[in-house]
Amino acid sequence: MIASPHASISLIRSIEPLAAETDAWLVDIWGVMHNGVTPYAEAVTACQNFRHQGGLVLLLSNSPRTMEGVQAQLDQIGVPRNAYDAIVTSGDATRHLIEAFGSKGIFHLGPERDLGLYGGLNVQLVDAESAEAVVCSGLFDDTSETPTDYAELLSGLAQRTLPMVCANPDVRVERGGRIIYCAGALANAYEELGGDVSYAGKPFAPIYSMAEERLAALKGHPIARDRLLAIGDGVKTDIAGAVAADIAAVYVASAVHMERGAVLDAAQLETLFPDPAARPIAAMTELRW
Repeated sequence: MIASPHASISLIRSIEPLAAETDAWLVDIWGVMHNGVTPYAEAVTACQNFRHQGGLVLLLSNSPRTMEGVQAQLDQIGVPRNAYDAIVTSGDATRHLIEAFGSKGIFHLGPERDLGLYGGLNVQLVDAESAEAVVCSGLFDDTSETPTDYAELLSGLAQRTLPMVCANPDVRVERGGRIIYCAGALANAYEELGGDVSYAGKPFAPIYSMAEERLAALKGHPIARDRLLAIGDGVKTDIAGAVAADIAAVYVASAVHMERGAVLDAAQLETLFPDPAARPIAAMTELRW
């Protein structure tokens, strides 16, 4: 199902016709399955229907939390477990990068709720002044802060040439109708200061390898990439990552990339995806069966 370069992007209302051509979906969570507060009922139904007809649904998230933490969050929000088969997160991929720091003192740049990221790892968490490396999972308070609040901190870390691992490459997400900044925004700012950043999640290859391994374990054998379909609302994460991995993708419109009241049409898609070689095969206003 991989689309050739220069192909136009189909506007679709239902994912059902594509479901018949795929064995497994890689579905983004935040922006597709829920908005951080409320589940998207149509998306839940679509995933349940796909699973009912034999498909596998792997939720592929840039959350800095581990799979267990994300599953607990999904339970709390109300996304039923029968809507998916497994979860792979940026947090899971981040743990492998953290282990590479060895005995270095790590400064955790992010909220306390993400400290579970280090569970079971032999690491030493220290303050910014004592740090030899940085793991960024987000802003300390994403309800009130923006990346500009971190200019001085990031500048000081960059001057000391500390390596950074970004546990969530997303720059922004929508939470309950409000746009908030994520770790990717801080990591981008750090790179602009000359800092060295390693990214754990989408659109980078390691998380797709982890996803394929998980699907192969579930299926009992590897699934060919032309039988996979990625579904997400992140232009530079979900879609760009899938295209780079030779996986067909469907873009789901969200306020992260489109202004309120904007119409998802050919002109809007041309603006979002100007490069013909980096386009999804289809787009829809919401994941719907």
